[in-house]
Amino acid sequence: MKEYDIFLPLWKNDGMRIDPDRLQEVRQELLAEFGGITSFPQPNLGFCKLGDITYRDEVIIYRVLAPESTKAREFFVGLKERLKAELGQVDVLIVERSVVAL
Repeated sequence: MKEYDIFLPLWKNDGMRIDPDRLQEVRQELLAEFGGITSFPQPNLGFCKLGDITYRDEVIIYRVLAPESTKAREFFVGLKERLKAELGQVDVLIVERSVVAL
């Protein structure tokens, strides 16, 4: 089984707030595709250093468990590209881990 964490930014790179309805749509899409989702709705701070500049992001995290499959990975690769374009981001972090559910 795979676990995916999707770190969704709350702000676009141009400083505009991302529409909360769009984040709800992503949650609904994940629920429809995988049948379950865990949401960590409290804002989390992330930092990324590129050269001498440290960037700060405010994100929420959605977590999904999925069967280990090429289909799930392809879904998340496509989701990442769509989110980058739709949310005005240079990148969107999605983490994949192998897990065992008890």
